[in-house]
Amino acid sequence: MKKYHQRQVRKGGLWVLLLLAVGGSLSACRENAIDDLSAADSPVYITNYDKSVNFGQYKTFSLPDSVIIETNTGYVPAQNSVSTQFVNNIANTLTARGFQRVAKGDSADLGVAIIRVNKQYTGVGVDPYGYYSSYWGYGYGGYGGYYPYYPTYYTYQVADQYWEIQIVDLKNSTTNSSGQKQVNVIYDATIRGTDVTDTQSVDAATTAIFNQSMYLQASR
Repeated sequence: MKKYHQRQVRKGGLWVLLLLAVGGSLSACRENAIDDLSAADSPVYITNYDKSVNFGQYKTFSLPDSVIIETNTGYVPAQNSVSTQFVNNIANTLTARGFQRVAKGDSADLGVAIIRVNKQYTGVGVDPYGYYSSYWGYGYGGYGGYYPYYPTYYTYQVADQYWEIQIVDLKNSTTNSSGQKQVNVIYDATIRGTDVTDTQSVDAATTAIFNQSMYLQASR
């Protein structure tokens, strides 16, 4: 198992849809820490946090009962055995570390979201050796066996699937000139590599994530 630690603040409008009564954009800057990893490196747990934040200042957290599925077209809530296990494990761990979960709609110091990213990307590539199919043949335009170069194009599709846990600072949110709330992501955990498809995998992933996030502690 490989572990990576880096600092991250992410941008997005996802929190409008998390039933937390909070809107606005999140600012972000991220380096991809898992480029060129092979299947042998799976699973990979990447934990990120704002090192300027004292987590002891927070007392309560809000966590929806469902996860958010993030696709190319938007966000939708989902609930099944895997998502329920994620919610229960995260809620229980944060509670054991001194935070108190509040009911939906109540004010909280922290907002927690569990996100299933499921996106597909389509691109266009060029075959640099495509001209060989036209290299030999009859003369063209007086050039004797050489045909003009017409590159071969092809399309490809890449699937990007992983789990992400985000914690935002609701306690210190601000309001912009448009009256929208702005919140900062102060913690982010990403689960990549082997997919999480059953409750046992959820247990292993959440245990690993929180074991390398011991700073997530409320003041006793």
